[in-house]
Amino acid sequence: MPNLLTILILLPVAGALVLVLYSFVSSRREEHYRWLALIATVATFAVSLLLLRGAGVSGAEFRFEENVSWIGAIGARYHLAVDGASLWLVLLTTLLMPIAILSSWTSIRKRQLSYYAFLLILEAAMIGVFVSLDLLLFYLFFEASLIPMFFLIGIWGGERRIYAAVKFFIYTAVGSLLMLVGIIAIYFIYRSFDYPTLLQAMTASPLTPRAEYWLFLAFALAFFIKVPLFPFHTWLPDAHTEAPTAGSVILAGVLLKLGTYGLLRFNLALFPNASRNWAPVIITLAIIGIIYGALVAMVQPDVKRLVAYSSVSHMGFVVLGLFSFTELGMQGALYQMLNHGVSTGALFLFVGFIYERRHTRMISEFGGLAKPMPWFSTLFVIASLSSIGLPFLNGFVGEFLILIGMWTSTAVSWSWIATMLATTGVIWAAVYMLWMLQRVVFGPVTNDENARLSDLNNRETVLLLPLLFLMLFMGVYPRVFLDRSRASVETIRARVNASPAGGSYTTAVRQD
Repeated sequence: MPNLLTILILLPVAGALVLVLYSFVSSRREEHYRWLALIATVATFAVSLLLLRGAGVSGAEFRFEENVSWIGAIGARYHLAVDGASLWLVLLTTLLMPIAILSSWTSIRKRQLSYYAFLLILEAAMIGVFVSLDLLLFYLFFEASLIPMFFLIGIWGGERRIYAAVKFFIYTAVGSLLMLVGIIAIYFIYRSFDYPTLLQAMTASPLTPRAEYWLFLAFALAFFIKVPLFPFHTWLPDAHTEAPTAGSVILAGVLLKLGTYGLLRFNLALFPNASRNWAPVIITLAIIGIIYGALVAMVQPDVKRLVAYSSVSHMGFVVLGLFSFTELGMQGALYQMLNHGVSTGALFLFVGFIYERRHTRMISEFGGLAKPMPWFSTLFVIASLSSIGLPFLNGFVGEFLILIGMWTSTAVSWSWIATMLATTGVIWAAVYMLWMLQRVVFGPVTNDENARLSDLNNRETVLLLPLLFLMLFMGVYPRVFLDRSRASVETIRARVNASPAGGSYTTAVRQD
């Protein structure tokens, strides 16, 4: 199919426009918005499966490429493509969006037109980020993803929604502006925004140490905030806690991956020398984030906030794998991006289900749900074990690859210490997740309201089954995913490892 990636971006936008037009022609429009949005997202997912056709993206080369002049005066191009590093993230996005729509079926009653339109625009922006190969185009999609999420939190969120939405927007917008400064600087050096062109130009004419130092920081800070990496994480728990269920699913499942994808695609590939020099600092921050996120999650009274802090810990593993500069570590990092989207997205759905029934997320308000809600409890336990990293479930594969990759890494001389410290994060994850399950699911029914709760209905079961299937399938047969991403990840890894190891940046800057 020609222009497949453009179609993937425009389908959700077209769905949003249909919603607006429908609002003018139907008197029963409120109850139909969700159906129109669901049709648009399912169609987008169906079209995205065409990315897997034939040989798919089995090598490091870009596929389904579209490259035409966009703003000729400055050389900006409309350049789209996918490779093994972006393919699965696109499919994760298109899979989670219909699930997010269905999760809002009964919980969203006000301003449904705006709500579903924002979700569709958000999907288009996220797909655009993963397929853009022009830095200016990437930046525009990256920024565009902030706006609908800001409104989703600010309008349909909890009691402190305005505070959470403004904090989310300020943090991420400031980081994005730093990246824009870096993009402009690259343009004035190489007169191009095109990613493949820049790779060739930077190989033939490398950046000075000082320029690479500052450009790496400009991009990295934007992506660290989006990940979020400790200590740039403080916006995340508030945003997750106040966001509607669909907002939390998409925020954890996809939006955080914009940061780690950006680190992989741009920081490691464009600034290999700086990446190696900064690796000890970033690995240290990743380990702090792994342990800190787990310990703070352990003391949370709000189950949704607990899951939010678990994301800080899990995304620390992803950053650790990326900056191990080993094939296993970087493959594990990319795989863990997918795992986190599936497992944590499912956990936020479970939290949303009990919140709709009890209108509280306090752990102390629950207890003994296994008796009135056996199916909910069974599937909730499976998703929690996946998040912990139980063998034969998806989380185990990603974390195991990352830890093995870190153990064999030469990025730092103390890689074995880094690996052992990061491994404690797995232990802490078992502590906070199992303790939460004990208090929420097991034991006697502590409240009469809990005893009267209804189990999962058909809609909720349909939502969860694809994610639960992926947890098991990705845990026992990861080769399907890893084979298609290996060549692309190896190309970026080889670029980093081929760069000079370099000394301290103090020396590098002085020499410049």
